[in-house]
Amino acid sequence: MMSITDSQLFLLIKTARPKQWLKNLALYASLVFSGFFFYKPGIGPSYFYLVTYAFIIFCLLTSSTYILNDLIDVEADRKHPFKKNRPLASGKLPIPIAIFAIAFCLALVFWLSLALPFIFKILIFAYLVLQIFYSLYFKQIAILDIISIAAGFLIRVYAGAVVVNLHMSVWFLLTVISMSLFMAVGKRQSERTLMTEHKLSFARKSLDTYSVRLLDQYTSIFATSTWITYALFAFQNSPGDGLNLLFEHFPNLVVNLPRTLQSQKLLMLTLPFVIFGIMRYLQLVYEENRGEAPVDVLLKDKTLLITVFLWFIGVMFVIYA
Repeated sequence: MMSITDSQLFLLIKTARPKQWLKNLALYASLVFSGFFFYKPGIGPSYFYLVTYAFIIFCLLTSSTYILNDLIDVEADRKHPFKKNRPLASGKLPIPIAIFAIAFCLALVFWLSLALPFIFKILIFAYLVLQIFYSLYFKQIAILDIISIAAGFLIRVYAGAVVVNLHMSVWFLLTVISMSLFMAVGKRQSERTLMTEHKLSFARKSLDTYSVRLLDQYTSIFATSTWITYALFAFQNSPGDGLNLLFEHFPNLVVNLPRTLQSQKLLMLTLPFVIFGIMRYLQLVYEENRGEAPVDVLLKDKTLLITVFLWFIGVMFVIYA
């Protein structure tokens, strides 16, 4: 029977990249914006419980794909200035243990997903297939590598929605696609700059086909489309009866408001945080070359972290307060 030491267990957890579980928060998107975050049906668990259950499944799934990716990229990572220190690339974590962890996590994923809808199981399988093809082929092909990252986020959003059978706005889906493409391009931008600065050959063939000018164009396109699609989503979304509640409790105030302020599109109030967040992320990518790991950027940059927190508080206040 295979035995794992405490140090190897730590390295295995590190390889599973629990920080990347933040990306799986996308499963809660439809639950938050639909207005059903605190909803509990008469029979059965609450919607929040169901999505959290699906979130745990996706955490196991994504961790298994990260370990698989490191297995496939062992040789390439050894040539990378930073990735060479990863447990598998450095040789500190035995390959058989990594293979066992992948098999165990995937078995647990499919067992836990038995209690969820059939469509969710299809999305689980689709995400796994996508990540396998991404690790083997797609990340070496320009454009297709970026689209694959966006598809992964889209699958997450759909998975969270089908678990509780909620509808999603088309504009919100376009926002998710635009934002994931924007962050993926920023990641490629930083990777290319890093490889150029260290005068190393490109670890991925796709990086060699992305010129600085082309990546700049992509960044501009997707940064713009992210805030515009979110603005359209916020404008068309009517979370609750905000103006009616104001009229009920403060009739004189509402009557005396200018017509331009008499609108129920209160979610538009969160748009400034989205625009500022995009501008700050661009600053980190271009001025500090910190876009290679978007999750690390979010966790380490206090300004961006506070912006995301204030945006979330604003969304929750408008929809639920």
